[in-house]
Amino acid sequence: MLTHISPDGVAPAQGYSHAVVGEGRLVVISGQIALDEKGNLVGEGDPAAQARQVFENLKRCLEAGGATFADVAKLTFYVTDVAFLPAIRVARDAHVDVARPPAGTAVQVAALFRPDLLLEVEALAVLPW
Repeated sequence: MLTHISPDGVAPAQGYSHAVVGEGRLVVISGQIALDEKGNLVGEGDPAAQARQVFENLKRCLEAGGATFADVAKLTFYVTDVAFLPAIRVARDAHVDVARPPAGTAVQVAALFRPDLLLEVEALAVLPW
């Protein structure tokens, strides 16, 4: 079980939790990109389509580790342009409890490992013992 914390003296979070506390087994999901099961890019030049594929890939990885998005304590977003964040949030919000979202960090990067990739997202989940 995760506890979402909004500490006193810290500006209110919008779309993420400042702190999430959990006890149990850690599931670490590598950064996921917008490749389908055959390795083909989904949504060239389209951040919304890429975000949807990324979150589907995260879902599959979480399931393989015995977790769901309800177990995710933290998401880290790497984007080539912060202007993509609204589209990414739509994809994220289709999977997480928006009333109790995971902790999150968004970082704009100069590039990802392929020039056609617009975002990469990694996850940390906590499962009960």
